[in-house]
Amino acid sequence: NALPLCLLLALLLLAPALPAPHEQGLIFNLDTGELCLQSAQCKSGCCHRGSGLSLARCAPKAAEFQECSPKSLYGVYYKCPCESGLTCDIDRTIVGSITNSDFGLCTDPQSTKKG
Repeated sequence: NALPLCLLLALLLLAPALPAPHEQGLIFNLDTGELCLQSAQCKSGCCHRGSGLSLARCAPKAAEFQECSPKSLYGVYYKCPCESGLTCDIDRTIVGSITNSDFGLCTDPQSTKKG
């Protein structure tokens, strides 16, 4: 039975590569400034690239009154989505949705409500 032995050996070799919870990892739980391919890899939830030719890196989410992108299926942003509790106030377009170039401003929905 060489298959179980090979499986055990593979697990032993791969175990150090798996990140422990709440520790820096090679694939997930990445800190700001680390290279990423998807926002799900970043602690902040934003994988940002400055241009189409630049490498994407984890970045903090946008604060109030900063430029933002709405949540995207692509997982990489030119402008990070807003911090928790803020909304990205934007006029969406079909072309902008496809090219990930619809940008807006982060606003606090509580402060924009009329009392």
